[in-house]
Amino acid sequence: MNLEELNKKYLLLSPEDRIHELYKDFGKVLFTSSFGTTSAFLLHLFHKVKPNETIYFLDTTYHFNETIEYKENLTQLLNLKVIDVKPEVWKNNFTNQDRTWNSDPDLCCSINKVEPIEKIKVNFDVWVSGLMTSQTTHRQNLKVFELKEDIVKFYPLIDQNEKIAKEYIAQHNLPQHPLLSQGYSSVGCFHCTVAGKGRSGRWVNKSKTECGLHL
Repeated sequence: MNLEELNKKYLLLSPEDRIHELYKDFGKVLFTSSFGTTSAFLLHLFHKVKPNETIYFLDTTYHFNETIEYKENLTQLLNLKVIDVKPEVWKNNFTNQDRTWNSDPDLCCSINKVEPIEKIKVNFDVWVSGLMTSQTTHRQNLKVFELKEDIVKFYPLIDQNEKIAKEYIAQHNLPQHPLLSQGYSSVGCFHCTVAGKGRSGRWVNKSKTECGLHL
């Protein structure tokens, strides 16, 4: 089945049904989560469909303490199997000493996010992400499936939005990210994130809107 046929088929389904179908159409599934402000939505859906699915967390070493606490909380609550994916130590140390997030944020993201996932994605057939069209201009054009370089990307929440995610999280008594109450609608690395609505608090005063994983 080609991507056009897959998109037609999956667009008619609910996010939960899309996940059910995913395991019929694909073999090895790579599911990454940032444990951000809307992550509990997709994590809970996968937990209902395939509770033993492995979740890969990109540990840049620059996460807010609140994000790490939230990750640990959700992991225990949903009995998740989480594997941390980390950058090469010497490269990560370089970005810390160089403060690369100030001079070249694209390079910083490449070292600490993109390169680590590149090394493991070759072992999978499809890569799951919780992107939504409402989040950025780039994401407005995405469908349920897209081919990104040598792997198929799967966005089961692409036609959802933050309001739906928050309602789902509340309805299922899931904890909220601790920084939401402090005005952070979107949370990334602490060097490059401030409080703000939507993704307005990410990479403030820079043209950058994506870390590079989804471009």
